[in-house]
Amino acid sequence: MRRWLALVMAATTSLVLIALLVPMALLIGTVAENGAVNRATDAAESVAAAVSTLTPEELALTVEQVTASGGYPLTVFLPDGRTLGRPVPRSDAVRLAALGRSVTARVPGGNEVLVSVQSPSLGAVVVRVFVSEADLNRGVREAWIGLLALGLALIVLGIVVADRLARTVTTSIAALAEVSHRLAGGELAARASAEGPREVRSVALALNHLAGRIDDLLAAERESVVDLSHRLRTPLTGLRLNAEALTDSGEAKQIGARVDDLERAVTSIINTARRRSPVRESCDATSVVVDRVRFWSVLAEDQDREMRLDLPSKPLPVAVASNELAACVDALFGNVFAHTPEGVSFGVRLGPGAEGGASLVVTDAGPGFGAEWLVRGNSGGDSTGLGLDIARRTAESSGGSLSVGAAPAGGAVVEVTFGPPASP
Repeated sequence: MRRWLALVMAATTSLVLIALLVPMALLIGTVAENGAVNRATDAAESVAAAVSTLTPEELALTVEQVTASGGYPLTVFLPDGRTLGRPVPRSDAVRLAALGRSVTARVPGGNEVLVSVQSPSLGAVVVRVFVSEADLNRGVREAWIGLLALGLALIVLGIVVADRLARTVTTSIAALAEVSHRLAGGELAARASAEGPREVRSVALALNHLAGRIDDLLAAERESVVDLSHRLRTPLTGLRLNAEALTDSGEAKQIGARVDDLERAVTSIINTARRRSPVRESCDATSVVVDRVRFWSVLAEDQDREMRLDLPSKPLPVAVASNELAACVDALFGNVFAHTPEGVSFGVRLGPGAEGGASLVVTDAGPGFGAEWLVRGNSGGDSTGLGLDIARRTAESSGGSLSVGAAPAGGAVVEVTFGPPASP
């Protein structure tokens, strides 16, 4: 923007200066020419005034003196054909002036100023003064150079002033852009300062109003999530009481464990919603995945599913909280159990990531799925489509990613990478 304003100012100033300085330059040339002609006319008239009182010999001496003092070559044409001073041929203008008319004529190399005078003793005498091109344009070039320097100085001054004004505007706009980037990065407390031109101040106030509105909406959404999650505690409590009332202690223990997992998930949702800027936690991916595999292996055994495991024996720290990673693994396993027939085998492989962290790959021998499963709420099947979206958001929150594809022998492949925790 600064460059654009500088170019506009330079173009505008140039046009104004051209409109002013070109006529002024032409006027300077005309004034210089008129001045030279006037000085030559004065010299010719001074000689003409002495024609009637001097003899030809005295007149010749006067011509030499005037030529030496004035600097212009003088010639006096006498009626008898003699020429005093600088010898030049009689031109048509000289013959015209001999008829009694004083004229100024253009000749090669300059102008000739002709003054006609009637002498009682000599008759019609013509005094000629020659003004060369150098005399006509004396000082013009220097004046033009001065005007050019003045024009360039004014253009530079205009560009500097435009740049200062543009800097005021662009600085305010850059500050607004920085605030918008901070808001986009989750720093909802960022606000723009109302500085700069009136229009920029108006935009800053509008941006601050928008940021406040976003903050209010997020606060309302968090409260809604907390309220909804808190309402789930009542049916969870009833479900726990029903589980404890079961006569089969093993079944009661199994249902109670699942109720505990559900209650932990609800508690995690409430805590996450209440935190304005949640602190990123970390966990050992190996222990979490092993724990969830142990949990789902019971259901896999009931459905006669073969579970192929490739799990490391060493810890793999990742930048994800343990409950969030557990929810991610549960979402991936839940998709396998929900969208493949019973008896279909699946595999779980966990290993270190290419740049640290961990890589979790879940494969199955089911019908597979397309890329539309990645769209939240659009699974392409009889589901909400949120399972893969939960896994994707968990991976991206740690700096990782999620990708889906087809297995070589058929079925689906889901690979989730998790970034390493930040160095202390």
